[in-house]
Amino acid sequence: MVVVIDGKAKAASVTDAVRDAAERLENETGKKPGLAVVIVGDDPASHAYVNSKSKMAKQCGFNSVQHTLPEETTQQELATLVATLNADASIHGILVQLPLPKHLDSDPIIQSILPEKDVDGLSVLNAGKLAVGDLKTGLLSCTPAGAMLLVRSIHGDDLSGLNAVVIGRSNLFGKPMGQLLLNANATVTMAHSRTRDLASVCKSADILVAAVGRAQMVKADWVKPGATVIDVGINRIPAPEKGEGKSRLVGDVAFEEASAVAAAITPVPGGVGPMTIAMLMANTVIAAHRALGKDAPTF
Repeated sequence: MVVVIDGKAKAASVTDAVRDAAERLENETGKKPGLAVVIVGDDPASHAYVNSKSKMAKQCGFNSVQHTLPEETTQQELATLVATLNADASIHGILVQLPLPKHLDSDPIIQSILPEKDVDGLSVLNAGKLAVGDLKTGLLSCTPAGAMLLVRSIHGDDLSGLNAVVIGRSNLFGKPMGQLLLNANATVTMAHSRTRDLASVCKSADILVAAVGRAQMVKADWVKPGATVIDVGINRIPAPEKGEGKSRLVGDVAFEEASAVAAAITPVPGGVGPMTIAMLMANTVIAAHRALGKDAPTF
């Protein structure tokens, strides 16, 4: 019987631990973890994400600050705001919601965030620390960190002897996920659009992680019997059974057929998705502990 990995339950346990850590920190220092979220423009999906992040931060007992900037904000205005937040000792984490409007260049903005406040884990310094196996002093990219907790919920901390395949080599997810798996002693293959005979490469995996953004691309015959499948894709497809013009969310894995082969699998929605915000909260409380000279919790 396949285990459907419950990302909502795991995310709830992480946020409970974050709340406890934030409460202890405030009792010891008189200071709350501070998270500043910056959003530019009117993109409805981005506003929904930001609202959920701000709400979760408040639930975790953080000092939650939101800066909503107009669509016509200039590069310099945004850079000035980030510099102000960098200098604010009450703010321990800074998140600039992506994508930014087209006239803004996101990379220099993201790289201008102090690495110790980069709770999205996107700075080159934090990426470099992960690349050399330093998981103690940097901040991890939230979605791979969350996906890794789900892998550990099935296999434990040591993945020695297991083959892992990551489909997708993005800087945001694929590369850091591969490095986290490698750091846990898995033998890792990074697969992508140029990989020859992708299906047979995937079938070698004890742990298969799909992050390509193609709806239901991974079929049952790509999955090794008994494998753990982590589906990071979020794709919207037509759902005429719900009514005209309706749609539904699916992952990169054909869930129903893959479930007949896998031993454990994440659903979409309800798998990796909830973990991303939970790990953002975890990074913020870690950053606050470090800034205040306290031993940071681990998750």
